[in-house]
Amino acid sequence: MAGSHTGKEDMQDTGNILSNTKPKDSSAKLIFGDSALCAQFLRGYVDIPLLKHVQAEDIEDVTVRFVHMFTEERNSDVVKKVRIKEQETPFYVISLIEHKSDVDYNVVMQIFRYMAFIWEDYEKEQERQHEGISKTKNFRYPPILPILFYDGIENWTAATRLHDRILLSDILEKYIPDYECMLLQLKEYSNEELMEKKDEISIMLMIDKLQDMAEFVNLGQEIDSEMLKDITKTSPEYLLGIMSQVVEGLLAKLNVPSEEIMTFTKQIKERRMGELFKHFKAYDVQAARQELQQERTELQQERTELQQERTELQQERTELQQERTELQQGQAELQQGQMELQQRQEELRKAQEILQQKLKAVQQEREALHQEVRQKLQKEVGTELQESQENTIMKLIKFGKKHGISKGSIILDLKTQYSMDEAQAAEEVEMYWQA
Repeated sequence: MAGSHTGKEDMQDTGNILSNTKPKDSSAKLIFGDSALCAQFLRGYVDIPLLKHVQAEDIEDVTVRFVHMFTEERNSDVVKKVRIKEQETPFYVISLIEHKSDVDYNVVMQIFRYMAFIWEDYEKEQERQHEGISKTKNFRYPPILPILFYDGIENWTAATRLHDRILLSDILEKYIPDYECMLLQLKEYSNEELMEKKDEISIMLMIDKLQDMAEFVNLGQEIDSEMLKDITKTSPEYLLGIMSQVVEGLLAKLNVPSEEIMTFTKQIKERRMGELFKHFKAYDVQAARQELQQERTELQQERTELQQERTELQQERTELQQERTELQQGQAELQQGQMELQQRQEELRKAQEILQQKLKAVQQEREALHQEVRQKLQKEVGTELQESQENTIMKLIKFGKKHGISKGSIILDLKTQYSMDEAQAAEEVEMYWQA
């Protein structure tokens, strides 16, 4: 039962919540936005002893302080500040509501941003009250319980630990922050388990589970109308209003005419919820037929699209096979080219070795020839010691020119034998070289 409640003001902005573009998000936020329902949820669905006795008056909705962080994709998220009896430190609860079949794989990072901002906001608030307190040894930040509520029909497949979204977290585990959010999948609770809770939120969660007309009818067969009557007979009127809005969102999604919706929601507000499913059965047959016809049409369209996709797939396979063949040919040509290149590089290396050997041999022959010429020159010059130095120099130069000795070598010889400087020797060589 709802019990005492001080959170009626939580629903003052109900109209704004329902203006959300996602009806499922709106229903879930209606449920988790209310303090009494949130208290029921924390007591009945969160297995933490610290929260087993939390009441509506212990819960403060502080979502508005963090709404600037929300986007259209995340505007159903809820942040609650919970006062734990006999505990001075506040306790925060972040509730992220997911229902999409396309899972948001970055949800743990979004929760981490919320947590960091809540701690930063808490620190600033404490600093305003006690300047410098956050720098003291005993200052501590409040605990935060991150809850991921998922009411989708498929299994949740995204990470629930921050480390699973961080590269190298297994190697740098000690140095990277980590946490795990509490995952609550509505699909894991049977209607029987929900009915055992015997509170308003469990009724709403049973309704939130419904996906189509057939499930609505089946729920009517399973649910105990007397139990519904007992639960809702003492419920505050505003909670009955929330129930009617949740049902209204469901029926609108199922394309029930607005006048029919008004009839059903009126029954809830008049505490006749036990009659809701009885009156709905007759309507469901006609709606189911219309839905079946629509499903057949969509199925035929899907078959046509599937056939087209098969044709396109076959064409893509053919093109892929052709590309593979061309790729294999290209790889074979590339491999052949690489082999030829390696062969040419080897031939070039050998040719360079042979050339180096020939150059070395030529250099050796040239040096031997120069030595031989010098020796002959010195011998011939020696036999003509009686001639004048000028005549000797002339003969020395002409002899060198005749035998292919360079000017530089002759200049060096003149400098050595006749104690000439560089300029004198060069002048003598130039004078007799042209003679």
